[in-house]
Amino acid sequence: MAKSVSAAEVWRDDISWAELRRGMGPKRLEADEVARRAIARFLELEVLSSFKGTVGAKPWLDGVDLFGHLEAKVTRVCGVSLEPFEQTIEEGFRVRVVPSGSSNIWVPPGGEDVSLDLDGDDPPEVLTGDRVDLAALLVEQLALALPPFPRKPGAVFESPDHDAPLSPFAALAELGRRSSED
Repeated sequence: MAKSVSAAEVWRDDISWAELRRGMGPKRLEADEVARRAIARFLELEVLSSFKGTVGAKPWLDGVDLFGHLEAKVTRVCGVSLEPFEQTIEEGFRVRVVPSGSSNIWVPPGGEDVSLDLDGDDPPEVLTGDRVDLAALLVEQLALALPPFPRKPGAVFESPDHDAPLSPFAALAELGRRSSED
């Protein structure tokens, strides 16, 4: 039996926290065929035919503001027709990262209600370790950009006939009713 290879094992682009803190112009990353197959398995895609992106960094408070853009061509299965279809994903992103122990991590006091601004910035992610994997960041951003319910363009959901039985048990009851009439 062949060993399954994870995306992180075949596509990595680590950079040290110290380098990242100094800032970095857009760095271009592109997944090769082996990495794309592993990423497709990880994200449960039929095919990932292309995947590339750029990532830049600039200092932010005691952390780093990571920003970039990704482009991917994926084949997914339509949730309505169950047919495969190709979809292009293009997405910009911004992620802020702070070291563990940062004073810029807001933790609500115990027992207080918290209100969230859904249109506001996400809270910063906390770095564990001294390296950041930029390839893993792109994979995570692709996962977030994929629509959760894929629908092939033009696919239309047709609701079932309202006169049809509502459950398998209703269908069995109808069969029982018909056989008792005979």
